[in-house]
Amino acid sequence: MYLALGVEYNGLGYNGFQIQPDKPSVQGELEKAISSVAAAPVHIVCAGRTDAGVHATGQVISFASPNDRPMSAWIRGVNARLPEDIVITWGREVSSGFSARFSAFARRYRYIIANTPCRPAIGRGLISHCYRARLNETAMHEAAQCLLGENDFSAFRGAGCQSHSPMRNVSEIAVTRKGDFVTLDITANAFLLHMVRNIAGSLLEIGLGNQPVSWMREIFEGRDRRLAGPTAPPDGLYLVDVSYPDLYGIPARASLGPLFWD
Repeated sequence: MYLALGVEYNGLGYNGFQIQPDKPSVQGELEKAISSVAAAPVHIVCAGRTDAGVHATGQVISFASPNDRPMSAWIRGVNARLPEDIVITWGREVSSGFSARFSAFARRYRYIIANTPCRPAIGRGLISHCYRARLNETAMHEAAQCLLGENDFSAFRGAGCQSHSPMRNVSEIAVTRKGDFVTLDITANAFLLHMVRNIAGSLLEIGLGNQPVSWMREIFEGRDRRLAGPTAPPDGLYLVDVSYPDLYGIPARASLGPLFWD
C-alpha cells in the first residue's frame, strides 16, 4: 500500500530532516517508527528537507509499505513509537504515482520574530529574536515584493546547495506585525538551501533601517550571495503548508495555534 502522512515536529533536537550518519534526524526517527509498524524496512520521501533547528507544522511524507495496516496503526501506532517532539497528524492512502516531493506544486514557510528588548523565555528556540530596534515591517514588506514571480535566487542561495538551478517561483510573500511579533510568510514552488533564512536576514537589515527598501532589488538582481544580508537563525522558521492537486485528497495544514496566529 502507498501512504501519505502529515508530520509536525520541533526541530531543536535534530540535525535537520534528512537522515545523516551518527547524527539525529527527523527522517531517521520516522523511518524507524514506520518500519516497526510496517514490520519491514521503509524509506520515506518528504515534501521539504528542513535544516537543523527548523520546525514544521505541515510537513508531508510518502512511502510504500509491503504490508497493509489500518489507518489507525499508521497514525496512533507510529506516534506511539516516535519521540515526543515528532507527531503524525493525519494519514491518507494514495496512488502509487504520488510523491510527497514531486507531486507538490507549492510550499509555504513562516518565519516568526519576537521584536522585544529582552529575549523570550517562553518559545526559546521556537521564535527568532530581534532586540536592536523596533522593526519597520512596512518597509520590509515593500522590499520583499520584488521577489515575486519566477526568478534567479542566487543572491539568497546557501553555500553547498545541491539544486541544479537557482530559478524559483515565489507566488506570495508578506511581512506583517501583530503586537511584538513580526512574521515573514513566503510561498514558492520550491526553495533553495537557506533561501528563506537568507531572505529574512536581508529584510531584517531593511527593517532595522540599515539599508533602504531599494537595496533588496539591488542585491536580488546582483545574484551575489556575498552582497546580501546575513543568514537569519533557524529559530522561528516553520514549514507550515504543502500544496498538492485536489485529486490526491491531501488536507490543508492544521491551525498553528494561539502562539502562531493565522
